[in-house]
Amino acid sequence: MVQPTPENPSPKQHNWLLAMAVIMLTVFPLIFVRGEYSGSDGQANNAIKEINSTYQPWFKPFFTPASKEIESLLFASQAALGAGVMGYVMGLYQGRAQQQAKQKSPK
Repeated sequence: MVQPTPENPSPKQHNWLLAMAVIMLTVFPLIFVRGEYSGSDGQANNAIKEINSTYQPWFKPFFTPASKEIESLLFASQAALGAGVMGYVMGLYQGRAQQQAKQKSPK
């Protein structure tokens, strides 16, 4: 077994370092980036309008939420659903791999 060193942290230390990195990447923009957060769709539309003022979008949204809060809720729900599906699939494959490894290993 390899002894943990600063160059080669233990798995537990590695997990903590990853968790701290995620927290820093999440908190840093909230503290240092000022201004209104908006979606890229609106920003792209504004940039196109500056370049070509006669531009007309090809499509119109079939549903427009009543407020920004509802739009944010729908976006977060979509992200949570996607993360849940991905977590389920990854866990399913991990469980299958462990089951196959258990069946192949001699007792």
